[in-house]
Amino acid sequence: MPIKIPADLPAYDVLTREGIMVMSDDQASRQDIRPLRIGLLNLMPKKIQTENQFARLIGATPLQIELSLIRMTEHQTRNTAADHMESFYRTFAEVEASGEKFDGLIITGAPIEHLAFEDVTYWDELKRVMDWTQTHVHSTFGVCWGGMAMIYHFHGVKKHALDHKAFGCFRQKNLAPSSPYLRGFSDNFVIPVSRWTEIHANEVAQHSDLTTLLASDEVGPCLIQDNKHRALYIFNHFEYDSDTLKQEYDRDVAAGAPINVPLNYYPDDDPNQPPENRWRSHAHLLYGNWINEIYQSTPYDLNAIGL
Repeated sequence: MPIKIPADLPAYDVLTREGIMVMSDDQASRQDIRPLRIGLLNLMPKKIQTENQFARLIGATPLQIELSLIRMTEHQTRNTAADHMESFYRTFAEVEASGEKFDGLIITGAPIEHLAFEDVTYWDELKRVMDWTQTHVHSTFGVCWGGMAMIYHFHGVKKHALDHKAFGCFRQKNLAPSSPYLRGFSDNFVIPVSRWTEIHANEVAQHSDLTTLLASDEVGPCLIQDNKHRALYIFNHFEYDSDTLKQEYDRDVAAGAPINVPLNYYPDDDPNQPPENRWRSHAHLLYGNWINEIYQSTPYDLNAIGL
């Protein structure tokens, strides 16, 4: 079944061309079922690219999804047209004031790893968002910096600076094959990684309500389940397009910034060759499993979420 998004959102045409089922508000209003309400708190500078990436994954399930785009209230993006933000986004303050509830919320990453959490200009509001999820969201998915922010806020688990950027496609181990979130997963696989910080496994292990589901010998924990807060934290990027790492690499090369060729990404590690996507199937499995778990457990009455 389709994902419901505005017909004039750029992702509508992108996903339609890719064969993913999408539905306009008018079409959805004629169906007598309740769609799952999923919010996307988009902290990335390239808003449209990020919308497409996550809509692609959560829209590939047999369920109807209503996607709501949310931004921080005071923070203004410089990389996305103002009319796009005005047309498709609501501020968190508006969402909070409305009292509405969501079956799921994705909190994206943000390119601010070098800052302490407390130095981020919107940290106080983001803390309010994370506390709000406990009464207004059935299941929350924190991605990369968003996941690090959540595990720090709720558990005090710190992010640690790396000597060099973890950049490329790193092999992960499936530590919990029986987890419903890993249904259909291989024992090991690769996932794109692009970060200057990491979470330490021994610090995660100190918290009994945190379970590491996926991890790498090279770049540490990848996916953590937080039962107490009904949340998942992923520190890598299943949502990346085939050429996202290439875009980052080309950008840094053009800027003269120190950067290594992304590991295990290009054939023979040769950046003159087109990159290979070897994570797409697991990306769809993870987000499809997350959507399914929400569908199986969320109250039919939205007002009952968080009670």
